[in-house]
Amino acid sequence: MQDVEELDAENHMNRGLKNRHVQFIAIGGTIGTGLFLGSGKSISLTGPSIVFVYIAVGIIMFLLMRAIGEMMYRDPSQHTFINFITRYLGRGWGHFAGWTYWIVLILIGMSEITAVSTYFVTFFNTFGMDLSHWKWLIELCFLVALAGINLIAVKVFGEAEFWFSMIKITLICGMIATAVVMLVIGYHYPAVQITGSDHISPAGQVSLANITDGFSLAPNGWLALLMSFQMVFFAYQMIEFIGVTVSETENPRKVLPKAINEIILRVLIFYVGALVAIMVIVPWRNFQPNSDGSFASPFIMVFKYAGLDWAAALVFFVVITAASSALNSLLYSAGRHLYQLAQDSPSPAMQRLGEVSDRQVPARAILVSAAMILLSPIINAIPSMSSAFVLFSSASSAVIIFIYVLTMIAHRRYRVSGDFIADGYVMPAWKITNTLAIIFFVFVYCTLFISSDTRGPAIAGLVWLAVFGGFCLWRQRMEDRDLKRAINS
Repeated sequence: MQDVEELDAENHMNRGLKNRHVQFIAIGGTIGTGLFLGSGKSISLTGPSIVFVYIAVGIIMFLLMRAIGEMMYRDPSQHTFINFITRYLGRGWGHFAGWTYWIVLILIGMSEITAVSTYFVTFFNTFGMDLSHWKWLIELCFLVALAGINLIAVKVFGEAEFWFSMIKITLICGMIATAVVMLVIGYHYPAVQITGSDHISPAGQVSLANITDGFSLAPNGWLALLMSFQMVFFAYQMIEFIGVTVSETENPRKVLPKAINEIILRVLIFYVGALVAIMVIVPWRNFQPNSDGSFASPFIMVFKYAGLDWAAALVFFVVITAASSALNSLLYSAGRHLYQLAQDSPSPAMQRLGEVSDRQVPARAILVSAAMILLSPIINAIPSMSSAFVLFSSASSAVIIFIYVLTMIAHRRYRVSGDFIADGYVMPAWKITNTLAIIFFVFVYCTLFISSDTRGPAIAGLVWLAVFGGFCLWRQRMEDRDLKRAINS
C-alpha cells in the first residue's frame, strides 16, 4: 500500500481539514432540512414504523459509504469518488457519472438557494417583517457569502461547516431533552394553533402510548409504506459528500474510517431519536396535511407545546443554517467535481478550470458553479422555464440513484482487481452487502413509478440514462477505435 505522501504527488489541494471538521461535515451531510420540515409528512405516511424505514435506509447508505470509504482508503489523493467509476468501469461511464453528478449538484444548489430565501422570508415574517420582494437580493447575498467562504481556504470551509452542524445538533438534542423531561413529568398540553398549519392542533399528553397504542407496520396500507422508502432515501441524499473531502483531509486514512463508522450512531441519535421524541409528544395521527398538501414542522409543534411562543422563529433560524450548510457543501462539491472534469478534458478552455488558486482551492471551478446556481432566481421569474426546472430538479434526485449503483459496481470491480489491499478499510461480506445495496437502490427507483408526482422525474431519469449514457459509451468506443487505428498504422 502506497503512502499518502507518495499518492499526493499530483494532488495540488491543501490538506487543511482536521478530524473535527470531517466529523461535523459527516454529521452535516446526514442531517438536512428534511428532518426539520419534512418529517411530518413521513410520519403521516406510516406512523411509528417510519423509524424502521429510517434505520433500514440508514444501513444501506452506510454500506454505500463503506464501499466509497474502502476505495478512498486505497487512494486518498482522489478529489471525488466518481474517479473510481472511471478507473474500474471505463471512461464512458466515468464521463457520464462525472457530468451527471455535477449537473445534479447544480440543480440541487438552485433548489437550495431558493429554499434559503424562502426560509429567510418566513423567519422574518414571524416578527411581522415582509421581505418577500427582496428574495433575489437575499439569494445573491447568501451565494456571494458562501462562495467567499469556499474561495478563502478549505480550512475556512471546514470551520463554517463545523458551526453550521453544531447549530443543527444543538436543536435536535434540545428537542430530545425536552421530550424526555415532558415524558417524565407526564406533561399535558392544550390545543394550539401551530405556525405553518391551517388547522388547530388538538390537546394531548406526552406518553409512550402515543407510539404503542394501535401500532401497525402499515397503518395506511402497504403502498404508503413503499412510498415512505423513497422519501426517507432522499432525506439521506448527499450523505456521500464526505467522499469528496478526502484529498483535503489531514491524516485521511485515520479520519475517514472513523467518520464513516459513526454514521449508524448518527442515524440512531439524530433521526431515530428525533422521530421517537416527536411521536412521544404528538400522536402520529395528528400530523394532517394543510389544504395545499404541506405539513407543519414537527419541531415547531414540539416546542410550541412546551410553551415556547418563539418556537417558529427558532426552528426557521436553524432551518436557514441547515439550508446554508447544504448550499455551502454543494458549492464545495460542485467546484471539486468541475475541477476534476476540467483536468480530464482535452479542451484547453475546460483545462483552465482545472487549476488551483494561490490558496490551493479550485477557485475558477467554484466560481463557474456558483454562477450556474445564480441562474435560479432568473429561471424562477420565467413561468415556462420554472415549470421545466421543477421537472429537471426532481429528475436529478432520481438520476443520483444511477451514480450510487455505478459506485457499487465500481467497488465490485475494485475488489477483484490488482488494486485491492486486504489490510485496508475493508467492507465486510462485500459480495452480500454490495449486492444488497444495489438491489435496494433499484427498488427505490421502482417506487418512484408508484405516485404521479414522481413518475415524471423517474421517466426523465431513464431518458437521461439512455441518451446521455448511450452517447458517453459511444464516444468512448469511437476514441478507442481511433486509438487502435493510430497504433496499428
